[in-house]
Amino acid sequence: MIRSLYYLFHSGKNSNLAYYTRNYLREITPNVLFRMRLRHWLDKLEQRPDKAYILQRVDYYCQLTPQHSYDRQKWLQESVTVREQQKSPQKVYYFDSKETARYFPDHLRWILLKGDITHVPNVPVFVKSRPLNTDVANSTLLKMDKVRHFLFVDDAKVWDEKRDKAIFLGDIGYRKPNREVFMNRWFGHPMIDAGTTNLMPEHPEWQRQKLTINEHLDYKFIMSLEGNDVASNLKWIMSSNSIAVTPRHTVETWFMEGTLIPNYHYIEIKDDFSDLEERLNYYLQHPQEAAEIIQHAHEYVDQFRDEEREKLIQLLVQKKYFDITNTEH
Repeated sequence: MIRSLYYLFHSGKNSNLAYYTRNYLREITPNVLFRMRLRHWLDKLEQRPDKAYILQRVDYYCQLTPQHSYDRQKWLQESVTVREQQKSPQKVYYFDSKETARYFPDHLRWILLKGDITHVPNVPVFVKSRPLNTDVANSTLLKMDKVRHFLFVDDAKVWDEKRDKAIFLGDIGYRKPNREVFMNRWFGHPMIDAGTTNLMPEHPEWQRQKLTINEHLDYKFIMSLEGNDVASNLKWIMSSNSIAVTPRHTVETWFMEGTLIPNYHYIEIKDDFSDLEERLNYYLQHPQEAAEIIQHAHEYVDQFRDEEREKLIQLLVQKKYFDITNTEH
């Protein structure tokens, strides 16, 4: 009981109360006030010295072109207007997409897919996540479920003073077979502090109490294993002085996991985790290379810290989608 209360107040995660309070207040604000500000926001692009970078990210997230071929009749049947968009039990997708969509005319049509998406639909949609190494033109990324996924930390613990071990503590369940493979292979190993936050009846010895983010930061290496889509801990690990360890990514989100460079931004291991001990020992024996990975990870994270730029990019991504899909070709 005491441990549960400690975790509740010290988890290090974003505040759900603050997030929902902010979004419900936004809901009761007349949309006309936002639409009046759209031109002001879009005009900012011409004033920014990083205009080329911004447009590059816009085209990365939304790979639609006016020539893109899709079943338009099907899209019209499945799409709804921004005004008609309904909340679902997963309210974060509604709130995060409408945060900027409310700046646009509410008669514009879109398809907003909620949840952990690992396939590419056959018509243009907005998603939080999409698979890598395939044609993803129909999957336009938005910064969604950010209260859970977009979290960065200020780590006061230097790498040299952290424990010479890797830690994995996460949920193992539906659509997460890779995590069970990992636990079967490495549970109990002296270099790997591994446990699950849910009860596995066949392996009750795996279950452990949750640890705060700050407690994870006692370790030099933190496992970042994909679950239903991306690993939600990757972003805060890369902002810390620990190193993310993971097989090659198969899914990406607004964090652009597809642009991460193995052994430059994170330590890459084989899909079956067989070389984990070898890779950890290598970086323990080469601390300068470990320091370089941490520095590169920090530089990568920094591009997401400019909140004004992030909002402008999301507005431009939605504008590009609306311009292409809401115009007859």
